[in-house]
Amino acid sequence: MEPFIRNDQYNFIKYQTQVLIHGHASVNDTGVLNALKSLSAEKVLSLFAELSEEQNQLLSTVSDIKERDHADAFLAHIKDYVIPFPSITEQSIKKMFPKAKKLKMPALEDIDFREISYLGWDDKGTNRKYMISLLDGKLTGIYGTFKPLSKKGICAICNKFEETGMFLTETKGTQLGTYTKKGNYICHDSRKCNENLNSLEQLHDFIGRLRG
Repeated sequence: MEPFIRNDQYNFIKYQTQVLIHGHASVNDTGVLNALKSLSAEKVLSLFAELSEEQNQLLSTVSDIKERDHADAFLAHIKDYVIPFPSITEQSIKKMFPKAKKLKMPALEDIDFREISYLGWDDKGTNRKYMISLLDGKLTGIYGTFKPLSKKGICAICNKFEETGMFLTETKGTQLGTYTKKGNYICHDSRKCNENLNSLEQLHDFIGRLRG
């Protein structure tokens, strides 16, 4: 069976396993538990527009999860079917950011590409953050300044309460010599942001607004 699960979908499924574990630990009513199991399976299956019988069987077993060990085994098994982020090289990264002088490269060898929905890394020397995402079937790169905050906030990409900072891009305005700045608060740690991400909607909205 070919990989068919995106990273954000995997994260959503992982969250549903936590819901089930908590439910079994705190609820004694069989009817309530059965409803919870049915709802979790329904939510997981509804992530996908189309599933083969084999894929359906694989994911439907999520409703059997009761304890942490069972969840860990289930997640390890379905991770084999997670679609990795498109393969990328230092050369292709350079082509995406032709105007960035002395571009600092991410440590590609340290990344599990099944665990990211976008590639993000920092260049502390220039206070810049770089991001590469898959938008409309094409790899798209943006970069901007990044100023960390001293407190936690809501990330505009993963919508979770994390250590954040202000990410700002600058584009040429309609009049000569003018510039427009756009940005929002996002996770300081791009890996943590990817772990939190359980939908691509806000990521695509964020990238689209900054590029538009």
